[in-house]
Amino acid sequence: MKFCVIGLGRFGYQVAKTLAENGMEVLGIDANETIIASIRDEITQAVCMQVTDEASLRSIGVDEMDVAIVAVGEDFAQSILITALLKKRLKIKQIVTRAINEIHKEILHLVGADRIVLPEKEIGLKLADALSKPFMELFRLSENFSISQLKAPVEFIGKSLEELELFKKYKVNCIGINKDGHLNSLQNNYIVQEGDTLMFSGLNNDLDRIGRL
Repeated sequence: MKFCVIGLGRFGYQVAKTLAENGMEVLGIDANETIIASIRDEITQAVCMQVTDEASLRSIGVDEMDVAIVAVGEDFAQSILITALLKKRLKIKQIVTRAINEIHKEILHLVGADRIVLPEKEIGLKLADALSKPFMELFRLSENFSISQLKAPVEFIGKSLEELELFKKYKVNCIGINKDGHLNSLQNNYIVQEGDTLMFSGLNNDLDRIGRL
C-alpha cells in the first residue's frame, strides 16, 4: 500500500518510519529541511514543501496514495484545509488526521476525515488505565468497551472455559491467550493453566470485576 504522511513532527515522524519498517511505500512531507534530511533514508520518498493547495499536493503524487495521514502539529486551520483537499479534491480512499482537541475533532469529521486520533489524550488514557486498572494491559476499542490481558485468577485454574461460564457470570468473553508474545484463540474445552495470560473483551465495568478476582 502507498501511504502519505503530511507533517513529520514527533508523531508523524514515528508513523512514517514505522510504516516503512512494515514494508509500506511511504511519502513523507514537511516544511522543515532538517527533518526531511533526517528521514530521507528511512522512507521511500521525503519532500520538503509547504502544503498550500491542491496543485502542490498533485505535483508530488499525493493523489496516487491509498492512505493519507495528516499529522501537522498545532496548526488547527492547516490540518482542516489539508484534510478537506485530500477528501474532496484528491479523493483519497482513507484519511487519518491528528486532532488537538475535541472541537478540532468534530470539524475534521465534517470535512471528511475517516479516522481521527488525539495522541496526547490516548497516551494519557493509557497511562491512567495502567496505573489504576488491575490488568496487565488494556486496549480501549471505545469509551466503554475494551480488550484486556490478565493473569488467570486462581479460581479459574484447572477449569475449562466452558465450565467457567464467563459471559453468564461476568458478561465478558475470553478471546484468546498470550504465550510469549504470541496470541492464540482458545476453544471452550481449553483448561486454564497456572500462569496463563488470558485476553478478555467486554464493557470496562465488567472487566474491572473479573480483574479484581
